[in-house]
Amino acid sequence: MVELQNVTRIYSRETGGVRALDDVSLRLGFGDFAAITGPSGCGKSTLLNILGGLDQPDSGVVRVNGIDLAKADEAMLTRYRRHTLGIVFQFFNLLPAMTVRENAELPLLLRGEKAKTASSRVSEMLDLVGLTPRAEHFPHQLSGGEMQRAAIARALAGKPKLLLADEPTGNLDSANAVNVCETLVKIASQKIATLVIVTHSDAVALTAPIRVRMLDGKILPESLPPAHG
Repeated sequence: MVELQNVTRIYSRETGGVRALDDVSLRLGFGDFAAITGPSGCGKSTLLNILGGLDQPDSGVVRVNGIDLAKADEAMLTRYRRHTLGIVFQFFNLLPAMTVRENAELPLLLRGEKAKTASSRVSEMLDLVGLTPRAEHFPHQLSGGEMQRAAIARALAGKPKLLLADEPTGNLDSANAVNVCETLVKIASQKIATLVIVTHSDAVALTAPIRVRMLDGKILPESLPPAHG
């Protein structure tokens, strides 16, 4: 499902170059749940951006669901982000004037889904994340954890093959962080999508069966399970 082979990304070549990713290789199957950890500046965000089609490597292979992102043009990357990918951000990015349901339906409607289809899919995802009772509430009426679960439902409504989460609990207190982690574990257990999260939290990382630790642009080999090394 996800395959990176010898991926390198170098920034600031004119000043000597910074290897944000240095010969990184990683394989994940469909439904795998992986947490990427490591200190600030280790390459986590660059790896996530490359998987999201928001950045491209200087060398190496990046393949997701059969799509070679390293060779894709902008039109292909747009289709990839729209149909294969779901992204959850640290700060939710919910539209304040829309209800939870409307926020989750909007991306589907923008890509041409019929209103009935979008509504049915969103209902299913709101039930999955435990937000059906809050479906008609606005973001300011929700807790931080509820807003993040709404963002997760929105990301999943498009039936992505790959779900990326960038510090999904970084803006939450401990109680809400636990609720979001439980939601992520539930998603992983149902094999809805391949799930990759970037986190500074050891507690969050421990919820993932696959824990990948990075340092200085490299994946530490001992952090990979044998099946993925």
